[in-house]
Amino acid sequence: MKRTQVLKYKGKTVFYMDFSGLTSSEEVIDLIHESISFIRVQKEKSILTLANVERMTVTNEVLKAFSDFISGNRYYVTASAVVGLKGLQRMLYNGLMLLTGRDIRTFENIEFAKEWLYAFKLVEEEFYVY
Repeated sequence: MKRTQVLKYKGKTVFYMDFSGLTSSEEVIDLIHESISFIRVQKEKSILTLANVERMTVTNEVLKAFSDFISGNRYYVTASAVVGLKGLQRMLYNGLMLLTGRDIRTFENIEFAKEWLYAFKLVEEEFYVY
């Protein structure tokens, strides 16, 4: 299965990023770059995103890449959710939210996250194809 996908949920379109189980900084950063190439060609505030970070390795390099990624997406994303945060990941995540000024909600599972994202009204309901 692809690590990035456009999902349909109750008529809404969600850009899904699967970082789960990635064990090297290079893998995580490659997926961030792939995600950037999709997200940053969308219209302003036209996108919902969902990331799964379960069992993802976190390094200083990954934290910096995520900080830049999250900050740079603010103009394109209406709402974001993340699943899979545990222990130290959750603490680091809270620091990223303070640093970037973003409000990306955390959920215990993908279904709860999709339900929360479903509530948002978007400027555009469809993504550009890349």
